[in-house]
Amino acid sequence: MAEHLGLSDAIFRYVQDGDTVALEGFTHLIPFAAGHEIIRQRKRNLTVSRMTPDLIYDQLIGAGCVRKLLFSWGGNPGVGSLYRFRDAVENGWPVPIELEEHSHAGLTNRYVAGASGMPFTVMKGYLGTSLGEIAPHVRFVDCPFTGEPVAAVRALNPDTGILHAQRADRAGNVQVWGISGVFREVVMASRQVVVTVEEVVDVLERRPGDFVIPSMAVTAVCEVPGGAWPSYVQDHYERDNDWYRKWPEVSRDRDAFLAWLDESVMGA
Repeated sequence: MAEHLGLSDAIFRYVQDGDTVALEGFTHLIPFAAGHEIIRQRKRNLTVSRMTPDLIYDQLIGAGCVRKLLFSWGGNPGVGSLYRFRDAVENGWPVPIELEEHSHAGLTNRYVAGASGMPFTVMKGYLGTSLGEIAPHVRFVDCPFTGEPVAAVRALNPDTGILHAQRADRAGNVQVWGISGVFREVVMASRQVVVTVEEVVDVLERRPGDFVIPSMAVTAVCEVPGGAWPSYVQDHYERDNDWYRKWPEVSRDRDAFLAWLDESVMGA
């Protein structure tokens, strides 16, 4: 049965320096509050993975938490660049960062292999691409049945998967609806799973298109209303598009970013 913990306690227990951490969520349910708590606790040398690293990863990188990024796209959705990400890559500020680039399908299949308890899984997506030729997590093999070439992608098993969801019950079962991205795969692939939720309820009333992550697959549940803001949570709040548009003026300059970080995250 999952523990119910405060967010600070959950991050203290289940994210350690040097860990591999997946903070997932696709367009909505992005675990901003958990990312900010990682920053406040000054976690360091993390390897972080995400299919679409956006503002929360820009903040983690700018705060010096990240040593390596596994990703399949990066940017401020609909706006432009991630300037703290760029500064780390181009200038090594605040610390140098190592990149491991994937396709969406490639990173998903790495989670799938990890969730399946397999050392790798196979796909066709990297065939004929330069990414497949240089990526350390990809090897090309011949199918033992047909002889055709396929790409084998190495399993990814994060030390901790961190997600945000709409609800959990008091037993620690977590209810999710809307776009779910790779929620299921990350839960099953990760050694520990921390889920922040909008609310804890006595009974999970089923919704169209929902699914429930059983308590046995969750390590800790944290009740954090608004924990995905400024991204959106279906049926709870909308995406704060103005905040995304303002992010470049906050993040482009190092001093402006550090001032924002001190006021809005470290002082929170």
